[in-house]
Amino acid sequence: MILYIAEKPSLGRAIADVLPRPHKKEDGCIRVGNGDVVTWCIGHLLEQAEPDAYDPAYKKWTLESLPIVPEQWQLQPKPKTRKQLTVIRKLIKEADQLVHAGDPDREGQLLVDEVIDFIGVPAGKKASIQRCLISDLNAPAVKRALSRLRDNREFIPLSVSALARSRADWLYGMNMTRAYTLQGKKAGYNGVLSVGRVQTPVLGLVVRRDREIEAFQPKPFYEVIAHLLTPEGERFTAKWQPSEACRPYQDEDGRVLSKPLADNVAGRITNKPGQLTKLEQKEKQQFAPLPYNLSALQIDAAKRFGMSAQQVLDSCQALYEKHKLITYPRSDSRYLPVEQHSQAPSVIEAINRNCTAFEPAKALLNPSQKSKAWNDKKVDAHHAIIPTAKSTDLDRLGKAERQIYELVARQYLYQFLPPYKYFETKAEIIIEGGRFTASARQPLEPGWKVLAGKQTDKDDQEQQLLPPLTQGQTLQCERGEVLEKMTQPPKYFTDATLLAAMTGISRYVTDSEIRKVLKDTDGLGTEATRAGIIELLFKRGFLRREGKAIRATEAGCGLVDALPDSASKPDMTAHWESQLDAITQKQASYQSFMAPLLTRLDELIAQAVTTVPTSLKGLPSSPVKRRRKRSSSASRSGSGAGKTGRSSSRRSSRKSVQTA
Repeated sequence: MILYIAEKPSLGRAIADVLPRPHKKEDGCIRVGNGDVVTWCIGHLLEQAEPDAYDPAYKKWTLESLPIVPEQWQLQPKPKTRKQLTVIRKLIKEADQLVHAGDPDREGQLLVDEVIDFIGVPAGKKASIQRCLISDLNAPAVKRALSRLRDNREFIPLSVSALARSRADWLYGMNMTRAYTLQGKKAGYNGVLSVGRVQTPVLGLVVRRDREIEAFQPKPFYEVIAHLLTPEGERFTAKWQPSEACRPYQDEDGRVLSKPLADNVAGRITNKPGQLTKLEQKEKQQFAPLPYNLSALQIDAAKRFGMSAQQVLDSCQALYEKHKLITYPRSDSRYLPVEQHSQAPSVIEAINRNCTAFEPAKALLNPSQKSKAWNDKKVDAHHAIIPTAKSTDLDRLGKAERQIYELVARQYLYQFLPPYKYFETKAEIIIEGGRFTASARQPLEPGWKVLAGKQTDKDDQEQQLLPPLTQGQTLQCERGEVLEKMTQPPKYFTDATLLAAMTGISRYVTDSEIRKVLKDTDGLGTEATRAGIIELLFKRGFLRREGKAIRATEAGCGLVDALPDSASKPDMTAHWESQLDAITQKQASYQSFMAPLLTRLDELIAQAVTTVPTSLKGLPSSPVKRRRKRSSSASRSGSGAGKTGRSSSRRSSRKSVQTA
């Protein structure tokens, strides 16, 4: 008997639907016509044990007990789903062959692996486990996935990465939260000071941005514009580019702060000839943006519709599980497997049946066109979010679901449209020794932009049109004009910009050595967790909304002030994410990740016990219960049994890191 273990009931039903009939539904599973069985987890069936499971003394929060580091990690069945775990245990014993059908990501891999480990599957049966990667719940896609099973051992690095992440989160979050909550009490703050590896640096981003805005002092700066006349009597403008000699009069962004300097330049060039010394004119093309991953979709939906990250994720989950209109949404990839290109005609046909909004592009669509999105080298467990080949009446969807579907569908159709073509002109004019530049972009063929809407065309609309120009020709500067402008403060974070900051965190990392090892795609959290992290900070009373702006509360500011910089800046956790990705890519090990983490944890706790967070004095406590829910204990991984005291726990943990 083959036993398919899905991540959740909806995926289990989708698998059963393509297996032989008749089906017999039983408690927690479906038996199919050929004797095979489909069962499922209900999310994580296991959770990381609370500290008091290792030693009852840990039930009381004390500084003396910190840091708590388990000697042998313990998992416990979640009370609400214990019955389903019992069902899976029984079926695993009956089965001859197991098929792992967790979601195609790091957490989905661990979720089923940890159940198999906890139950204690014999080595022989464990070695033969196969992996099924399903990203589309429609029957044809599920059938294809079942016909392409892979060895589950290929995904061990993915599972180890998730294991390291979850244990690190538990160690860091639980120990730091206890330490600072206890120290907060000494300052008169009676709430829980929740500290997390990802949530706290995100809070730090918002607090620092708020303070940067509050401290901002606007300053005037000056631009010089040359109003030029061609021999044929046509006019255009060019902007002064200050020379190196002007550097003492500029700020770090190159803006001229001296009005007398600007006035002098404007006066010198008025009624003077200029020489067009450099002219570049060429036809260019711009290819369509790639299909979405979750973060890119959340950012676009926030910009276009004002949706929060969580609203986008919820809509995506409904479109995937309930309506089966899009592929697996918690994806960090923007690429597609080459073999999937053959399905393009049916997907395009379904989109056109579902949406009348894309009618203008119908005649331009070329299903045989293969954009750079199709790239097997950049696809592993999951691929970009795209529509499925299912047709439906979109009026059945909620407003947010329809908006998200249309975004995903538009981004997919882009891949089959021609490039946007334009003619670009760049001119350099020398007037009285000063360098002035002008540029223009003239659209030629809209290509994929026929579907893009006004937002994408903004750059073209704002550019001036240049008259015919010839390199070397003499122009007349009719007058120089000084434009006085004011420096602008940075903008408050919104859902879109905070997500963008989390996904491209290297811009906010201050340690140059850490920045060197980060890739452009390294970020805070994962595609699957970012929305929840932002929502968690709102629930805990550390963030608040002012219209679209996301602001820090007094408690949020006080917490950041109380913590060492390393806890509220993204450097450390961005490096962790980079290392976790390296584990996935077989470029690092569990041991190399955990050993320095434990050393750093000792240092952080030692620092915490000497710090009383006076910044929180007099502030109302955050609305968080002191005892965290077990399901939100930062980890859901590991196995083993046994209790431990503090000192033996710490010694043994360092030893066990070498063999985990």
